[in-house]
Amino acid sequence: MKKILSLLFVSVMVFTSCKTEKKETAVNETSTFVSFGDKISAEDAISQAEMSKKFENMLVGDTIDVKFATKVGEVCQKKGCWIKVPLEGEKESFVRFKDYAFFMPFNAAGSEVILNGKAFKSEISVKELQHYAEDAGKSAEEIAKITEPKITYSILANGVLLEAKEESKPNE
Repeated sequence: MKKILSLLFVSVMVFTSCKTEKKETAVNETSTFVSFGDKISAEDAISQAEMSKKFENMLVGDTIDVKFATKVGEVCQKKGCWIKVPLEGEKESFVRFKDYAFFMPFNAAGSEVILNGKAFKSEISVKELQHYAEDAGKSAEEIAKITEPKITYSILANGVLLEAKEESKPNE
């Protein structure tokens, strides 16, 4: 009985976590968005350029609260459990979702998005990068070329507004 009630509760939570709403955004004058995670508004969302400056001014280990408007660059195609969003230049930010409480639709790439959560800057050590390269099957020569740590820009989102597309539905 407890399993049935738990399953029913989870099902209700999944179906009620997505709703469509009309918002004014920094990305587009009026867009229809699908809400994921915590309920947020598009008000006061900063631009991609402003977010890039914030990341540049952060030190490794810093964390700040942000609401950031951009477009989705790439989506995890296994579950939708992460996205990548562009920053200024060739940089990008890796976005995960707090407590894996929600995921993005597989077809979200190119859609406007408002992210709310914690932004942080971190550094991946040379040893860790070499380990990832080894796991990826890179040659010893390719691994030996990894000689500098990599700075990463990440966001742990607790709420997302995603531009609604006809076929944009939560992943099953």
